[in-house]
Amino acid sequence: MQKGHAVTVDLATHPLTRWSGELGLPDYGRIDAADFKPVFDAAFAAHVAEIEAITADPDGPTVDNTLVRLELAGRPLSRVAAVFWGLAGADTNAGIMALERELSPLMARHFSAIYMNERLFARIDALYRRRDELALDAETGRVLELTWKSFVRSGARLGTADKARLAEISERLAGFGAAFGQNVLADEAGWVHVLDADDIAGLPEFLVGAMAEAAETRGKPGRYAITLSRSIYEPFMTFSPRRDLREIAWRAFTMRGQNGGETDNTSIVAETLALRAEKAKLLGYDSFAAYKLDDTMAKTPAAVHELLAPVWKKALERTAGDEAELRRIAAAQGSNHEIAGWDWRFYAVRLRAEKYAFDDAELKPYLKLDNIVEACFDVANRLFGLTFVPRPDVRAWHGDVRAFEIRNPGGSLRGAFLADYFNRPSKRSGAWMSALQRAHKLDGGQMPIVYNIMNFARPAGGEPALLSLDEARTLFHEFGHALHGMLSETVWPSVSGTAVPRDWVELPSQLYEHWLTVPQILEKHARHYRTGAPMPAALISKVKAAETFDQGFATVEFTASALMDMAFHQSGESLDDPIRFETETMAALQKPDAIAMRHRTPHFQHVFAGDGYSAGYYSYMWSEVLDADAFEAFEETGDPFDPDLAAKLKQHIYTAGGSADPEDLYKAFRGRLPSPEAMMRGRGLI
Repeated sequence: MQKGHAVTVDLATHPLTRWSGELGLPDYGRIDAADFKPVFDAAFAAHVAEIEAITADPDGPTVDNTLVRLELAGRPLSRVAAVFWGLAGADTNAGIMALERELSPLMARHFSAIYMNERLFARIDALYRRRDELALDAETGRVLELTWKSFVRSGARLGTADKARLAEISERLAGFGAAFGQNVLADEAGWVHVLDADDIAGLPEFLVGAMAEAAETRGKPGRYAITLSRSIYEPFMTFSPRRDLREIAWRAFTMRGQNGGETDNTSIVAETLALRAEKAKLLGYDSFAAYKLDDTMAKTPAAVHELLAPVWKKALERTAGDEAELRRIAAAQGSNHEIAGWDWRFYAVRLRAEKYAFDDAELKPYLKLDNIVEACFDVANRLFGLTFVPRPDVRAWHGDVRAFEIRNPGGSLRGAFLADYFNRPSKRSGAWMSALQRAHKLDGGQMPIVYNIMNFARPAGGEPALLSLDEARTLFHEFGHALHGMLSETVWPSVSGTAVPRDWVELPSQLYEHWLTVPQILEKHARHYRTGAPMPAALISKVKAAETFDQGFATVEFTASALMDMAFHQSGESLDDPIRFETETMAALQKPDAIAMRHRTPHFQHVFAGDGYSAGYYSYMWSEVLDADAFEAFEETGDPFDPDLAAKLKQHIYTAGGSADPEDLYKAFRGRLPSPEAMMRGRGLI
């Protein structure tokens, strides 16, 4: 292409916007990274034209000529964006990262212009004011209300100067979010500590194999690598008797994003917090936390603290006793030092072995990845009648990706499910669910194309991947999100699947975790990867008995992050030094030094790589209150797969999406709202 010559893109035929792959997927074999920018440019223009056509309609606003057209507008943009951001998270490279930094503010600018379009908002506002006259069905009425609120919360009622400033803030925040995530990825992918055979004494076979594979992929065959993937880092911290090596790994893990130089996120955090506070004030809120929570189940920062404060108190009480026990274990092994951050997991697993006579090394042979995937599918079949048919012929973004047809109880095709399980340097850390395509029924509708991303350690050649119990729970968790997308039955795209308030979205995923340790599931799927023998009943009993073990640690590391998130977004003071503010906040909360926050500020991607969970990390615990109570409903029946209750679960939780108020949906399922006691019991805190 010669400089200065425009690229002509036919959105109706381009492989990034007209998907021609199997199961309705994009044909990844025809996708060229060089095409993204011109296709985005064409899709932006097409979307603008669609918006202009809505606003130019001479007829007065109706649901059909305004709300329906707005919902259906921008399909080519949605398609190219789904492909691009899927790659940016799961299989990125230098070119994609550069384009991500460019596109993030452009996307923010584009949608700011739409939500601040006076003529468009006038049509939405007119419909909203007449909503009681329109005889709308419940879902359409909710979509109209949510659409109107989205415009208002995006600045539609601001004056010209404030609109311009808000749009500028949104662009800058989008750019900071992209840079923050890329900096964390760079620190994670760039750090490795290579060991020799003498350094791995005491490590279990599964971990040695994963470390050998990690070293080989980094050009160090015959050696062993500690990486910052949780699937290697956490078992190394649990099993390595080398305290010096544990300290090296712990410091690297906790300092991601705070190592100076180009990948240091400290200034990004400070500028992000300042811009978020300014945005909230422009929109009439006292703080960014007040702004974000106004559109959630919690509603206010005070309600969040009412949940977190008693949990924090109980967790501190629990960890004080646990830390004393760990010092006892350490002293018995000849170590009289205080318990440090790099010691807790190592001594905790020994305390668990003392109390319950098992450890993760004993469990892992029974938690083969393929079997746990089948367990996920089995639970979905027992509860909802779904089946999953492997499609090894389907190509996605990477050779690791597995594809499945989703089949309804009668055998008809419902959608597609993709799963990308293994860690690699081109993939950002963590685990998540997303969708290439949301299910909906508007204007002929479309089927869901949903995917899960994990970061499990790749096993040594020829060996199966074995999971820890926590990793198996993570797989169930993300599959619960996937089911939320797969089962959606909404008419309107904007309320499909996981398009729900942040403190409701974790309910379907966290609830699904409970079925992993249901005895029927463990007995069928937890089988030794070599012998095929089922997990012994005695071991299953130990697993169940130990479910609340070390929950003080788990609760402190999570709740510390949730409280830190709230402190950042409620603070009215200048935060030129957010790291110092983090230190002072944790000291005021009396967080034990031996327990690190699950996500320290410079790598807290939930909160700073975009604003999805900003002032919202608490939502995991808010949803845990719901999921603990919801699973107790099944326990009360005596059948974890009670068909009548499963039908209500499907109708009111998994298929409803955001089509109704979450409180109403939960009460329709359970008959009442929950209290925190079930969650506290589940964590062993009361």
